Amino acid sequence: MTSEVIANRQFNMMRPRVAAVPRIAGMIAVVALCSILAWSRVEAQSLKKLDVNVFPAGFILPLWVAQDKGFFARNGLQVRMIATPNSVQQMTGLINGQFDIAMTAVDNVIAYMEGQGEAPTRSTPDIVALMGSSSGFLSLITAPEIKSLADLRGTTLSVDAMTTGYAFTLRRMLEKAGLKDGDYTLTRVGGMKERYEALLERKQAGSLLVPPFTLAALDRQFNELTTALALLGHFQGGVAAARRAWAAEHRDELIGFIRGNIAALDWLYDANNKSKALQIFQAHLPGTSVAVAEKSYGVLLHPSSGFPRKAEIDVEGVRTVMEIRSQYAEPRKTLTDPSRYYDLTYYRAALSN
Repeated sequence: MTSEVIANRQFNMMRPRVAAVPRIAGMIAVVALCSILAWSRVEAQSLKKLDVNVFPAGFILPLWVAQDKGFFARNGLQVRMIATPNSVQQMTGLINGQFDIAMTAVDNVIAYMEGQGEAPTRSTPDIVALMGSSSGFLSLITAPEIKSLADLRGTTLSVDAMTTGYAFTLRRMLEKAGLKDGDYTLTRVGGMKERYEALLERKQAGSLLVPPFTLAALDRQFNELTTALALLGHFQGGVAAARRAWAAEHRDELIGFIRGNIAALDWLYDANNKSKALQIFQAHLPGTSVAVAEKSYGVLLHPSSGFPRKAEIDVEGVRTVMEIRSQYAEPRKTLTDPSRYYDLTYYRAALSN
């Protein structure tokens, strides 16, 4: 027997064993993958579910980040965001227990707690703000031909609701600009998206909008006449609100929700994450151009007027909202105690660890 034949026989004896190696490795990989998927299912099942009602606009960017980057999951939560078309559906749904948390204007919390809400509710309102979200990022956007506040005389402006949200804020802003009730007309249209679309269709002459709608409108030659912060100074816009009874029964989930938001804010304010933040922004607001997303980022994360760094509530801003409601809301009430509308117990607990 030649050495070549012997070598071939040895090779043939080894070949099945060598071929078995990738098969064994493949089996190990499959088993490992199945284990990972099984663990992921168990982990997902162990997450506590929260339903959060939102207006789909740039001011909920921290929620999108907390969801996409896993900050909610790290705090034991699976958060489902439910879009709302207007504040009436949002507030009646919250009060009636249709979802857990609402990202809403603090004005809505005050209005329904004071019996001044836009619509009746099945349950007696007992809601409270638990975390700050933003100053509102409210800009008065007008049609291209409206170039000054004086040009608004005789025009129609759109609002979400007539007695809650930012309708009274708009009236105070216009009053400070020298316009009286009767100089203009307000009409109820709905949320930011609805008002933006109506504005583009020239159904109204102007509205209070937030990014990215403000910036998209500017790209279409609409005008920004002023902002709420410029005219009013301190102003609390958005908050996270919930029913008091629900908050007491779901303390851990609420604290986890606040921590997830704060982690998202820390991540957003790290300039190294800008490109990823823009991707998240565009993913959740399809159709937003790169330019509008970039400009929105600059507004939302502005050092002095952007998101509150630690999701804090601006108590002086709450007082501003109370003063506005004291002037315009019916039945007429003089509101004096801001602590009636917020509870920082859970927020402080979230910061403590």
